[in-house]
Amino acid sequence: MPVETNGRKITRDDLQAAFNRAIGETHETAKAAIPGVLVIAGAAALGVVTVAYLLGRRGGRNDSAVVEIRRL
Repeated sequence: MPVETNGRKITRDDLQAAFNRAIGETHETAKAAIPGVLVIAGAAALGVVTVAYLLGRRGGRNDSAVVEIRRL
């Protein structure tokens, strides 16, 4: 991909400025996405805890012992 330089050499400062612009845009995009990611992660964690709780209740109900008391 050809790059227009207008007949001048590309200096280290030019490269550093271009990298800083690219990295700055990436950081802004990442910071904007953080709240959405946190909401999704929280919902997933709540779902896992709920499923584990419900499965534990069901297992406890099926495996619970029946105690019979008899008088002699």
